[in-house]
Amino acid sequence: MSAFDELLAFQRQTEALSSVAERLGWDQETVMPRGATEQRAEEMAAMEAVLHERRTDPRLGEWLDQAVPEDDEDARIIELIARDFRRASRIPARLAMELARQTSLAQGVWAEARAKDAPEDFLPVLNDILMLKREEAAALADGGDLYDALLDDYEPGATQAQIARLFDAMRPRLVALREDVLGADYQPEPLTGHFPQETQLRLARTCATAFGYDWTRGRMDIAVHPFSSGRWQDSRITTRVVETDPFNCLYSTIHEVGHSSYELGIDPDYAFTPLGRGVSMGAHESQSRIYENQLGRGRAFTGWLYQRMSDAFGGLSLPDADAFYATVNRVTPGFIRTEADEVQYNLHIMLRFDLERDLIAGRLDVEDLVEAWNARFLRDFGVAVDRPANGVLQDVHWAVGLFGYFPTYALGNVYAGCLHAALRAAVPDLDEALARGEADPAVEWLRENMQRHGGLYPPRELIERATGAEVSEQPLLDYLEEKFSAIYRL
Repeated sequence: MSAFDELLAFQRQTEALSSVAERLGWDQETVMPRGATEQRAEEMAAMEAVLHERRTDPRLGEWLDQAVPEDDEDARIIELIARDFRRASRIPARLAMELARQTSLAQGVWAEARAKDAPEDFLPVLNDILMLKREEAAALADGGDLYDALLDDYEPGATQAQIARLFDAMRPRLVALREDVLGADYQPEPLTGHFPQETQLRLARTCATAFGYDWTRGRMDIAVHPFSSGRWQDSRITTRVVETDPFNCLYSTIHEVGHSSYELGIDPDYAFTPLGRGVSMGAHESQSRIYENQLGRGRAFTGWLYQRMSDAFGGLSLPDADAFYATVNRVTPGFIRTEADEVQYNLHIMLRFDLERDLIAGRLDVEDLVEAWNARFLRDFGVAVDRPANGVLQDVHWAVGLFGYFPTYALGNVYAGCLHAALRAAVPDLDEALARGEADPAVEWLRENMQRHGGLYPPRELIERATGAEVSEQPLLDYLEEKFSAIYRL
């Protein structure tokens, strides 16, 4: 075997073991008995020890030095394995194991604290994780910026300075649009009523099918915080149900279908290689957000959904499809990021981005986090946080150590804006299909132009190849202004 063949064979096993570890995480969030938390933490730590040993195996360095690529795909595989090898080699095995153990334990602590509105039960655990993440960041940064080192795990090549400039460019137009919308004479009515769980879940499956979800390679379960998990031939989704708010379930489902469709749409020849997964979380979020928002909350698809919901629930409190469309896109100053409208969603991300940068840099202590969150939320949204579950406890990300992850949601929205503009130009009759509950033309375009490539291209290059234009926030902001000006009759 050549050095490249040996490298690929070794990596194949590492990728398979990584997939097993990911399945353990899925199980913990969905069906694992609540009393198994400590056992699962040890299992996750043991898996991380095995994976860390493989990712830092000295033979990798030797094979990487000797490997000769035959084409661009081989060269990219070598580049990605080398990147992971360099990063993993900087992190002590002890630290990798402890992070896996503590973040696994913290998930349960966070969920209990959120249910009880008891931040005091969670903050000490969060502080322990923060100390570990600072240590990890210092090892990865090698004298550079700590936050950039963590961000690079989720959006390779991005820096906090670049993201801060992007957010500074986006904020004025988002805030101005929000003020115009909230001050408009016309305000959509909320959807009211009781919507039983089983009926919501049946509709969620119908929506997932409409967006091309492959049920032979996936499944849907309920989780506290919706997520997707898996790749290649097994990518699963989760949702959650609030019986007074069916949109929560339906649009969480469509969002997670976007994530899973990305993984399931990657060229099968890339399975068990670094090319066989989404290239970044920003790229991933572009798929979930375009499925959920530009397609799922558009006038054409909501017209189809209105009839399905009316039939399923024996009528709705809204008189017609136009009123339903406005309600689906209703702008309100709510607390919860995952339930936020398109106008305000990115403002939620900007809040988290600034707070977590301060936490990593040591400018903000965990003991002051609740006060800092509440003050910032009041300043940004004009509403006082009523309880911790609607504030600092609402997201699982910090509990599981995902510092640097949040800005990729906003990047995903920007990427989705670019993709949507290109998609509409390429498929001008798209709304005719969406009005029938058929998202196939959009799904096929996204699969062909983006999803199938997996990790073959760096994130921005991937989007630019798909759209034929440079990445910019302008398409997203233009889309939001056009859409919400029409809905609110501005």
